[in-house]
Amino acid sequence: MDYQALRYEVKDAIATITLNRPAAYNALDLTMSSELFDAAIRADEDREVRCVVITGAGKAFCAGGDVKAFHEAGPATGTLIKKMTTYLHGGISRLARSPKPVLMAINGVAAGGGMSLALSGDLVVAAESVKFTMAYSRIAASPDGSSTYFLPRMIGLRRALELHFTNRVLSAAEAMDWGLVNRVCPDAEFGMAVASLARELADGPTAAFGRAKLLMHQSTQEGLETQMELEAQAIAQSSATEDFRNGVAAFAAKRPARFAGR
Repeated sequence: MDYQALRYEVKDAIATITLNRPAAYNALDLTMSSELFDAAIRADEDREVRCVVITGAGKAFCAGGDVKAFHEAGPATGTLIKKMTTYLHGGISRLARSPKPVLMAINGVAAGGGMSLALSGDLVVAAESVKFTMAYSRIAASPDGSSTYFLPRMIGLRRALELHFTNRVLSAAEAMDWGLVNRVCPDAEFGMAVASLARELADGPTAAFGRAKLLMHQSTQEGLETQMELEAQAIAQSSATEDFRNGVAAFAAKRPARFAGR
């Protein structure tokens, strides 16, 4: 599929999805939302892909929803937003439920739906100059894009509400301190840092990563004993994989393991 609002590239088992409306700071419109949904499914289904990276073209990661499009839609704005969120939320859900690690590479400002999208990744790397802000209340909107699910779990209810009520802007360093970002890199080293981490993830035991990811999400809904039973089942399944056998053999031989994601 040829995309208009994003770029999709697979190289060496890494799928990179680049939001590509730089003149609009990669604001989410209906086209980008639908294409992101398609790209998420495409990456999830491609057996050659072992890691997914999402980033932005130009100076921004994503400035949120395209407010200009909302203004132009007039009375039909509600219809437009429902269409956009159907695709956006479908894409986020597919990536969150995918067994493949999803790395958010935040190259520039992440605001509104862009911040929500950033938070939905498994790991987040941000350039040092990046700013994060919820921004929704500036246009009297409530949050979308999964942020009301992830934010309270990551930083607690009071801080999550503060970000929405006050539109507080977080620097990349503050976002890492709050637990929203895994790593912050100098701008000049950002691309290399993202590539290095993506390579590490893609070369890892990706089937085991997928089980861990599923368990972590399940843990928000289960009690202790149920969760431990799910852990027991998952690690038993892991023991039957090629990667597990290779990992155990490599450990016993005191050599680095090589994984195939099987």
